[in-house]
Amino acid sequence: MALPDRLSRSDPNYVAPLHDEQRKLLRPDHNPYFEHAEARYWLARRNGRYVGRISAQLERQNGEPLGHFGMIAAEDDEAVFEALLGSVESWHRAHGITHVSGPFNLSTNESLGVLVQGFDTPPMLLMGHDQPYVGPRLEEQGYRKDKDLLAYLYDTGTELPLAIRRMIDRPLPTGLVIRPLDLSRYKQEVQTVSDLFNDAWAENWGYVPLREAETDQLAKDLRLLLNEKLIWFAEFEGRPIGFIVALPNLNEAIRDLGGVLLPFGWAKLLWRLKVSGVRSARIPLMGIRRSFSQGLLGSLVPFLLIDAVRREGRKLGYRAVELSWILEDNAPMCRINEAVGGVVYKTYRIYGKDI
Repeated sequence: MALPDRLSRSDPNYVAPLHDEQRKLLRPDHNPYFEHAEARYWLARRNGRYVGRISAQLERQNGEPLGHFGMIAAEDDEAVFEALLGSVESWHRAHGITHVSGPFNLSTNESLGVLVQGFDTPPMLLMGHDQPYVGPRLEEQGYRKDKDLLAYLYDTGTELPLAIRRMIDRPLPTGLVIRPLDLSRYKQEVQTVSDLFNDAWAENWGYVPLREAETDQLAKDLRLLLNEKLIWFAEFEGRPIGFIVALPNLNEAIRDLGGVLLPFGWAKLLWRLKVSGVRSARIPLMGIRRSFSQGLLGSLVPFLLIDAVRREGRKLGYRAVELSWILEDNAPMCRINEAVGGVVYKTYRIYGKDI
């Protein structure tokens, strides 16, 4: 876990992830991802010194095997990248895989992509921060862009355009309700998020369904970060049809902890999250049930949900919100983000290679 920290020691925008959480991510007895996938890990060492790391994952979706790589961190050295990626490719070829893509750390429901634009600001919660040479080094090894993922930044103090303001200030259509998370029904609410996500995202590139075990683990891992005023649902005639989840930017609270919570990191983290507060948040999940994505509700509900987070987030002291990740060719979501004043400030790239 220390290798990425060492490689980025001189980068003022790097934030060391919590080491204990990274270890749990890689453990089959903790991460439900391993119920439908397997992984292998490699370290590169030169003269007794670790100079690189990488993972290879074999994941099955709808009966089809998918070859991924992830967790890549290495010194700026062509030979190191060649050795690491060569190990991944050999392992995948032995399993009958003909195309490798990544990085996925470890799945699309976790962090993914190589940062290729936006090195001048620190990453937000569950987003990566790579050194500028990583993308070019992958390309040297024959990897090419499979897909770009966009991160939009939004200032909560920015008022919505007048046309959108007029649209969402009208009386809601009969049967439509916008409501916050009900913590007294936490388990059911998390399941509702999972059900809506699996419906809304089912046809998106890279979609991996949230399974019950993964939903339960997610609920446990994120409980500390949840604020009921930052998670909203849209219901129509009593049925959930849309949702948005915003989470405090944990990276802002752990930026100076070096990835370690002991002995005093826990106290600092809790104080910053619960007392002094953080000033930024990230929206990692949002969706509208596909049967409602067109027509009046499909046009109206996303803006109502975003405005609820903007309004309540500003009351709680949040000044900036990241909406990510957004597929580069998801034109409807790009238009929505741009309409509310969001600006693309980071781009993450998924690379692929036929092997």
